[in-house]
Amino acid sequence: MSDGMAIADHLGELRKRLMIAAGTWLVTFLGCYSVGEKLFEFIAQPVRQALPEGSSLVFLNATEPFFTILKVSALAGLVVAFPIIIWQIWSFIAPALYGHEKRLAIPFVFFSSLCFGTGTYFGFTLVFPMIFSFLITYGTNVGGVDAMLSMGAYLTMASRLLIAFGLVFELPIVIFFLARLGIVDHKWLAKNRKFALLLAFVMGAVLTPPDIFSQASIAVPFVVLYEVGVIVARFFGKKKIEVNEESEDSEVENKSD
Repeated sequence: MSDGMAIADHLGELRKRLMIAAGTWLVTFLGCYSVGEKLFEFIAQPVRQALPEGSSLVFLNATEPFFTILKVSALAGLVVAFPIIIWQIWSFIAPALYGHEKRLAIPFVFFSSLCFGTGTYFGFTLVFPMIFSFLITYGTNVGGVDAMLSMGAYLTMASRLLIAFGLVFELPIVIFFLARLGIVDHKWLAKNRKFALLLAFVMGAVLTPPDIFSQASIAVPFVVLYEVGVIVARFFGKKKIEVNEESEDSEVENKSD
C-alpha cells in the first residue's frame, strides 16, 4: 500500500469517527433542547442564589433568550455525548496500539467520562457559589451599583468554567495514558513540576474571571491532579521489562517475515 493510500485511509477513518461523534452530539443536543428551559433554570441556580434580593437575570436583546437556550442545550448535549465522543477518539488511535494497550479501551472511556463529570460537578456545586457570591458582592459594593446580569453573558462564563473544570480533571487519565505508552514517566513529570505549576496559573488566568480566587479555583485542582498523575505514572507507567518484551516480539515478527 502506498503512502498516499495509507493517508487516505486514515483520513477516511478520521472523517467516519468525527461524523459519529458529531451525529451523537446532534442527537443529544436535540434531546436536551426539549428541556432547555429547565436546564437553564438548573445551571442558573448558583448565580440566582448569589444575587441580592430583588435582583434577577435579564436579557439585553430580543434574541438572547433563544440563543441562550440553544447554548445550554448544546453544552448539556456535549456532556451526555462525552462517553461516545471519547470512544470515537479511542477507536481512531487504537490501531496504532499494542494488544495489551487496546484492552484499556473500556476503562479509559469509563474513567475519562467519570473524571469529566466529577470535574463539572466539583465546579458547579463547590466553586460556582463561591465565585459568583464573591464577584457580585464585590460589584455591588463598588459605588452602590445594582446587580443586573445578562443571562447570555452568565451562560458563556459558566460554560467556559464547566468545560475547564471537566478538562482539568482529565489530567490523571491523560498522564496515565501517556505513561502507559512510554511517552512520559514519573521522573520526567516530577522534574518538570515547576512548568506544570506555571501552566496551571496561566490556564486559570485565561479561563476564569480576572480575580485571584477564580484563578486559584482552576490552578489548585490542576496542581493537585498533576501530583496524582505523578503517582499514577509511577505505579502504572510502562516498565523497562515491558519495553524489552515488545522489542523481542517485534524481532520475532521481523524474522517470521
